Amino acid sequence: MAKTQKNKATSFHLGQLKAKLAKLKRELLAGPSGSGGGAGGVGFDVARTGVASVGYIGFPSVGKSTLLSKITGTHSESAAYEFTTLTTVPGVIQYRGAKIQMLDLPGIIEGAKDGKGRGKQVIAVARTCNLIFIVLDVNKPLQHKQVIERELEGFGIRINKEPPNIVFRKKDKGGINITNTVPLTKLDYDEIRAVMSEYRISSADIAFRCDASVDDLIDILEAPNRRYIPVVYVLNKIDSISIEELDLLFRIPNAVPISSENGWNLDELLEVMWDKLNLVRVYTKPKGQQPDYEQPIVLRQNRCSVEDFCNSIHKSLVDEFKNAVVYGRSVKHQPQHVGLSHVLMDEDVVTILKK
Repeated sequence: MAKTQKNKATSFHLGQLKAKLAKLKRELLAGPSGSGGGAGGVGFDVARTGVASVGYIGFPSVGKSTLLSKITGTHSESAAYEFTTLTTVPGVIQYRGAKIQMLDLPGIIEGAKDGKGRGKQVIAVARTCNLIFIVLDVNKPLQHKQVIERELEGFGIRINKEPPNIVFRKKDKGGINITNTVPLTKLDYDEIRAVMSEYRISSADIAFRCDASVDDLIDILEAPNRRYIPVVYVLNKIDSISIEELDLLFRIPNAVPISSENGWNLDELLEVMWDKLNLVRVYTKPKGQQPDYEQPIVLRQNRCSVEDFCNSIHKSLVDEFKNAVVYGRSVKHQPQHVGLSHVLMDEDVVTILKK
């Protein structure tokens, strides 16, 4: 593929090869049992607690274990030699009223996606996280960043990306029907036909609502095997570099320079973590009582309607629901009576009225 020049004559061939490659990678990662890369194994399956999970990924001896200990108070074995952590070490932090689980994963190496150094198990656990901290040692080449990104991408994790805005619907007959609301500059019809041919899809409706590439189209077809996860680059050991070097690090997108050993800049790291997790805190207010600001109901930003709020407390609340009284940023009047479909915002106060 690298040697083939892309033009009108070769686009069908290249599209077919990319689709073939994606299918082979999926089969390789699934393994003989089709288990999705072998997430199991001693110490890798951990009980999930809290409203969200954050996975720590990085090369050996970059300070992941020290960072976990500083933030959560959980002891994770750390030493001056590589591969100290051999299993997943979980810890929990209570932040802004939300319980968030943190997972210190064993160090990965180049070739992890192909199984080197327990790499498949490590990345398989990372796939289940809501956020990934890629921990990097500023004294070691930042090429480590590119290596880890390549390993995660190879395992179907899309870093700091939104799913492509492509609507795909398979049909029984009628051929391939393609529509696009924006010009397609990275993809032509030959490539689309080639990909569909490789996936043995003869009839489907495909609507492109973004300037998609052939990789975006393949990602949509491989949807269950793709995870779109936000990533924060944690640049550790800044206590060992100069101020001038530190200024350069602040220019890296989605990066937070810290010193886990000295506890420097951990507050900013937690703030960035909170923003990336997109969590919404909703406070309950029983009728005739003061709001409970100690234990908020924490919801995901894409699932924070009044109905979601009710279900998170108890399923029966929806059946008995009359309306809700809401104070906060999501309503124009304070208070306001709303229905089940009303979307709540961070730090709203809600009273549920039953029939």
